[in-house]
Amino acid sequence: MDKERVSACSYPLQKEGLDYTFKVISEAGFKKIDLLAKMPHFSVTDPEFSLDELERVSDRYGVAVANIGSYCGKGFSSVSEDERDAAVDEMEKTLAAAKRLGAKSIRVTPGSGEREVIDLVVPYFQQAADRAEKHGVYMGIENHGGAISGNPDACKEISEKVGSKFFGILYEPCNLMACGVEYKAAFDTLRDHVVHVHFKDGKYDQDEKWVRTMLGEGIIDFQWVFEQVEGTGYDRDYALEFEVGNIEPVETGYKKWYETWKNA
Repeated sequence: MDKERVSACSYPLQKEGLDYTFKVISEAGFKKIDLLAKMPHFSVTDPEFSLDELERVSDRYGVAVANIGSYCGKGFSSVSEDERDAAVDEMEKTLAAAKRLGAKSIRVTPGSGEREVIDLVVPYFQQAADRAEKHGVYMGIENHGGAISGNPDACKEISEKVGSKFFGILYEPCNLMACGVEYKAAFDTLRDHVVHVHFKDGKYDQDEKWVRTMLGEGIIDFQWVFEQVEGTGYDRDYALEFEVGNIEPVETGYKKWYETWKNA
């Protein structure tokens, strides 16, 4: 495994300012961040956000932005033309910001998330894919639960219809397991469309309920995932997503996750 191609999601620090967020992630050992597109971390729509300040903090801590965890595309299926136009503008600004920051990818949302909107949102994503290709930035729908994002067949359908290598899926094995989808089987469906990867871990408890664990203490075989994804020619980053604040504070937990990754 190439241990340097790793970032830390800022999600567990979403209520903290940029300075503290980058400090925690830097002290854990990471050189890259997967930045949540919510204030105070990032926004292309909030006038309070400063891209210059983000760059200053990034330089101060030596932590580069690898991916922007945005929600672009959510408005593509709106019945309001104004909302659809606003969604196009948000997408274009986010892609431009990603290019400026050197981020290789952004997360996107397939409209309302219902399968019946696929044909409505595809033309908007095709337009965005043209812009994304010019910027060299990939767009990925994260595997959350939902009629599209939690369904590998629907993810494959929308990816094939958009028809661009710059559009695809943010493969998240733990999220798939949480919504009842076996992640290895899902990869067989998604393998040609993976544009980014998130890692966290989990297992079934005594009641057969899926619960999250510290990285390396669950049943997600991230060595297998890495090998499978690399086999597709993927050459970008892998993001560790610490969502177990109930087990340990992120301030100490992320360092343990980084060590687990580094020693795998």
